[in-house]
Amino acid sequence: MERLCELVKHYGPFIGRIMLALIFLISGLSKIGDFSKVAGYMASTGIPLAEVALVLSILIEVGGSLMLILGWRVRWAAALIFMWLIPVTLMFHNFWAADAAQYQNQFNHFMKNVTIMGAMIYVMAFGAGPLSLDRPKG
Repeated sequence: MERLCELVKHYGPFIGRIMLALIFLISGLSKIGDFSKVAGYMASTGIPLAEVALVLSILIEVGGSLMLILGWRVRWAAALIFMWLIPVTLMFHNFWAADAAQYQNQFNHFMKNVTIMGAMIYVMAFGAGPLSLDRPKG
């Protein structure tokens, strides 16, 4: 059991960062592939300067996820993603205003984002771990 705990301490943060980053990497890359469709959807929800907002979202999602995976400036990446998730969650997953058919779906997405925000706070507090570009030298 002690060996397992040591392996988890060494490899766990790296594996966790990859798992945490995947949702943003996949989402950001899919936004690139469907840029005009996503920009149109964002504009239809009332997002001002939807194309500019979409470019910023792509940069945050792809850039932030790559920073998490590599373990480079992860506290900054986590803080950026955390701050970005606040308006995204409130604007796109407002379950309190959803009709009955969409209520549970929007509530689940809202809570998923809250959970991810908690994970980002954890990364901000504890950093990247040993297998990272941010690891202490020496």
